[in-house]
Amino acid sequence: MKIEVVYGNIVKQPDADALVNSANANLRLGSGVAGAIHTAAGPELEEFCKTIVPLAFGKAIITPGFKLPNPWVIHVRAASYINHDEPEQVLKDALESMLLVAKANGIRSLAMPAIGTGVFKFPPTLAAAITAEVLRRHSEQGGTLQWVRICVANPEMKSVYANALGTSAETHGI
Repeated sequence: MKIEVVYGNIVKQPDADALVNSANANLRLGSGVAGAIHTAAGPELEEFCKTIVPLAFGKAIITPGFKLPNPWVIHVRAASYINHDEPEQVLKDALESMLLVAKANGIRSLAMPAIGTGVFKFPPTLAAAITAEVLRRHSEQGGTLQWVRICVANPEMKSVYANALGTSAETHGI
């Protein structure tokens, strides 16, 4: 499986089968990634999500992409690093659930944000290490995913994720 870390807008990844939304429990339009995905997908996404909420901590669920160029959105729910007793485990569970949903739906490519590092206040180095660990384990187990693109908000975050994945290059395979 190829993994890329890019400095870029997650809703501008038309070649991905699915985008990953770092979601709240009610899968509603929010700030950051959730706001960008919901805005680009249109109001149909939020209406659809009303039928499948709430999303539990550490879980993932898939919806259509509606007006996005991507057929699917996988919504994951991490925990607040500050307000949750076991935020690292919840992030790990959310990422593993995301990968299981991708596999169950035959998704071959996905673009994801630096989950947990926004409003959930995860330290970027810790979130990147957990993400790298889960992606490596998944890659070793095989599956449908051919590539994952981690879309980050700034060059510093790109460096953090590239370091966690063991490379300074933008693209590499695991």
